[in-house]
Amino acid sequence: MNSPDPKQTPVSTEVHEPTLRTLIVRGDLGTAQEWERGHPPWEVADSLDRMEPKAAATAFRLLESEHALEVFEELKPSTQEAVLDVMRDQEFRDFVDALAPDDRARMLGELPSAVAQRVLAGLSPAEREMTATLLGYPEGSAGRYMTPQVVVLAESLSVASALEHVRAVGKDVETIYTLPVVDVDGHLTGVVSLRELVLAADDVPVSEFVVTDPPHVHATEPAERAARLMVDANLLDLPVVDPAERVIGLLTYDDADEVIERAETEDAARQGGSNAWAGHYMAVSVLKMARSRFVWVVPLLGVSLLTVTVAYGFEEALEEEAALAIFIPLLIGTGGKVGTQASSACVRALAIGEVRPSDALRVTARECATGVLLGVGLGLLAIGAGVIFADLSVAFVVGLSLLLICVLGALVGGLSPLVAKRFGVDPALVSAPVVTTVVDVLGLIIYFVVASIVLGV
Repeated sequence: MNSPDPKQTPVSTEVHEPTLRTLIVRGDLGTAQEWERGHPPWEVADSLDRMEPKAAATAFRLLESEHALEVFEELKPSTQEAVLDVMRDQEFRDFVDALAPDDRARMLGELPSAVAQRVLAGLSPAEREMTATLLGYPEGSAGRYMTPQVVVLAESLSVASALEHVRAVGKDVETIYTLPVVDVDGHLTGVVSLRELVLAADDVPVSEFVVTDPPHVHATEPAERAARLMVDANLLDLPVVDPAERVIGLLTYDDADEVIERAETEDAARQGGSNAWAGHYMAVSVLKMARSRFVWVVPLLGVSLLTVTVAYGFEEALEEEAALAIFIPLLIGTGGKVGTQASSACVRALAIGEVRPSDALRVTARECATGVLLGVGLGLLAIGAGVIFADLSVAFVVGLSLLLICVLGALVGGLSPLVAKRFGVDPALVSAPVVTTVVDVLGLIIYFVVASIVLGV
């Protein structure tokens, strides 16, 4: 037997599973249905979000009824709209009526008005009233995200009575793990976990297990603040109350996770200098992507023209000492990166509550010290480069300028989000592109001023 040639490339025998999109495009609907049946709802939803609207609607119609609702609730709003568009009237009414009230309210807030009106018209009176109540809360508030279907316990109940009540009404609610406890007027007095009740003796009063003064939020408070509170306190569910402190809903962990994901998506887009869009990256049109970035790039381009103005103002200095021009990209590039690092760190610290606007003085001290340390290290390296490409005097100008620019970048990047927060502006709006542009302009001024003083140009 001949031995195998070690230089021959082995042929891979791995069989790659076709994607759902591939199966739909080539019309293999039977295999596509098998694919959907063998994957969890979130994975099916992600595959649908990646498709063009027509293909996504076709793939959704292949889902079995008990699987379809779970998948639908995981879809992006644009894909949900495409799915609803192809449903017939009775199918449409049955489907939207079966959605959880909080999921339905959020969907309606993002759908075109014509589709939203069709959804409302297809609901039963009870579901329509519940949905309208949630839509009455401000957009982005905890009330929009809470589930209004809650098992509430009276503080006077025994464990046996409480468990009987949970069994009677629990099948119609989204969660029963956290049970709000109220007084005779419906005011929140505490919470008890289902685990505590199940493990307790039947004749013990519920009041013995109540956690009093639990974390809770008002329905009009920002949903992101409520979600961050849940993360900080390690909660599965968070009670939501009205102005009179009466329990009106619960914010569940999965909804809190969605809130945080959406907030971080928006922050990431703004930090990159663009608008966030609804929908999957792979499905959004190129035109929409370009438009979301264009509206930010144009004003930044206008501000960036200031760097040209600054350089033009020091034209004579550049003519007298041409070597100065060599180091301009190095200086403004480094300053922009230092500013971006500081801005990103501060925006993140603000988002998770580690920093408040009242900490401005402490942030100033920390970023100034950080900028000095970075500037000294980078400045020494820049002096070495300056000696190679120019002379010692120019190298000194570059090193000193880089020190000052690093301090400037750290201060601008660290303080801009705090100033924005103080004036009610989203800190992400004064993020990387804005900070970089400001540091570029001021950094050039520093560079030419230092050159004028040291070199006398």
